[in-house]
Amino acid sequence: MKILPILVAAAALLAVFGVGLWATDFTAYLGSDPVTCNNCHVMDAVYEGWYHGGHQEWAACTDCHTPHALIPKYIIKAESGYHHVTAFTFGNIPDAIRAKESSKEIVQENCIRCHEETVSDIVGGAMPLDRYCFECHRSVAHGERGISLLPYQSQEKEK
Repeated sequence: MKILPILVAAAALLAVFGVGLWATDFTAYLGSDPVTCNNCHVMDAVYEGWYHGGHQEWAACTDCHTPHALIPKYIIKAESGYHHVTAFTFGNIPDAIRAKESSKEIVQENCIRCHEETVSDIVGGAMPLDRYCFECHRSVAHGERGISLLPYQSQEKEK
């Protein structure tokens, strides 16, 4: 008879978890649609920069920000999701999102993967390889740093 309360509790927990997944449209986060990445207002300027930038036609968010191998991709997506959920749950939302060192490595690997021919030309030249691609090409994917493409953010407040 002691198993019945455990089964009821497990069923209730499973139901709450299932409703939570359904209510948040969880499966959208398993894909690579940039609109899903822009669900949070924190991403507005980043999304707008990408949408109007040079990579919009060729790459979505996950093409640059996650590994391309299946298992590592979903490990990174799970870690990012965990950090995003905890930040919003506890109100620790940064004004500007900055890449962690591990994220920088993933983006660098993806730059090289997509631009392999160009990179091989650089390797054969005199260019030192001690920096990330985005240190020189920072504005390519998301526009100029610190400049918002959203009109209401770029206008000065009236006094």
